[in-house]
Amino acid sequence: MAITKLLLISLVLLSLLSLSSSHTTSSSSTVHRAADILSNSGYLSMSLTLQLVSKTLTRAHHSPFLTIFSPSDSAFVSSGQPSLSLLEFHFSPLSLPLYSLKKLPCNSKIPTLSPGHSLVITSSPSDCNVSLNGVNLTHKPIYNDGLLVIYGINEFFNPGYGVSDSPFKTDQDAISPCGFSFNDSVNAFEEASGVLRSKGYSLMGSFLELQLLGFSDRSGIAELTVFAPFDGVMMDYVGNVSEYSSLLLRHTVPCKISWSDLVGFDEGDVLKTLLNGFKINVTRSDGDDDALMLNGVVISSPNLYYSDWLVVHGIHEVLVVPATPKEAAESSSQMGGEIASDRSEF
Repeated sequence: MAITKLLLISLVLLSLLSLSSSHTTSSSSTVHRAADILSNSGYLSMSLTLQLVSKTLTRAHHSPFLTIFSPSDSAFVSSGQPSLSLLEFHFSPLSLPLYSLKKLPCNSKIPTLSPGHSLVITSSPSDCNVSLNGVNLTHKPIYNDGLLVIYGINEFFNPGYGVSDSPFKTDQDAISPCGFSFNDSVNAFEEASGVLRSKGYSLMGSFLELQLLGFSDRSGIAELTVFAPFDGVMMDYVGNVSEYSSLLLRHTVPCKISWSDLVGFDEGDVLKTLLNGFKINVTRSDGDDDALMLNGVVISSPNLYYSDWLVVHGIHEVLVVPATPKEAAESSSQMGGEIASDRSEF
C-alpha cells in the first residue's frame, strides 16, 4: 500500500511539472548528484522528486553550495504530494555542516530557496540534536563533501512555523548567528540577494538575506556599498559560521558609492567599513590599464546591483584582515624553520 502511494505521488508530481531542456551548470550537477545519493541512502521519494523538479530548482539556484533537508519516505506517504514552494523550503543555498548548525543559537535564521522564507533554529548549542522549525535532523549528515550537505528529517518542515511559536524564545525579535536582532517581516536585501545568487555571488547574497548587518528593514539603513567576492574564492569560508559576520561587515561601506564615483577616487584614498578598525585602501595597478584596486584586489564586476540606497560591486578576491604582529611573528618563525630544514638537505 505504501509503495503504491509513493508511485502515485511520483506520477502526480510528474504530471504537474513541465521540465525544460537540461542545463550543464554546476547547480544542476549538484542537484542530480544529490538525487543519486538520496536514492542510495533509502530516501527514494525525495530522490524521485529531485529528478522531477531539478530544472525548476536550478533556475532559482545558481551556486555549487547547497544543503538539503530530506523528508523520509514515510513523511511523503503521510503528508501527500508536496507543492514546489514547500519543497523549496527544504533547500538552503549555503553549505551547512553539522558543527556549524550546532553553534547557532536558538531562533537563528537559515535562508531557503523559498523566496522570503527562512528556517528557524529551535535547538540550542547544548542540545544533543539540532532541530529546525521543531523538527530534529539526523544525528549526522547523510552526505557532506563541503559543497553539498544532505540531512534526513522524519517530517516536512512547516513554513508557517513562527519564531513566536518557539519554546526557546526569550526576546521579541529573533537572534541572528552574529548576535543582531532582526524581524522576518521585511527583508530589505531580498532583491539584491536574488541578483547576487543569479550571477555567481550566492554566498554574499545569502549573507545579506541572513541580515548579518543587523537591519530588519530600511528604518536602520541610510546608504550602503557592498564589495562582494564571487563564489569561487569563498570556498575556504563555507561552513565557518563564526566568520560570516566579519566577512560581510569588512566588505561593506556605510555610504553609496557607484562605479562612476569610484573611478574618480585618487590613489591613497581610504574607505571606512562597518567592521571596526578595518579600512579599504584605494590604489591603482601599475599596468597600462591603471585598474582600480581595493587593498590590492581588482573590482571585476562594477555595479553588479544598483538601487537608490544600495550598490554592490563584484571583486576578484576576499578582503583579508591583516595579521596581528604576533601572528606575523609566528608565521615568520615557522617559515624560517622550513627554510632552515630545506637548506640542511644540501
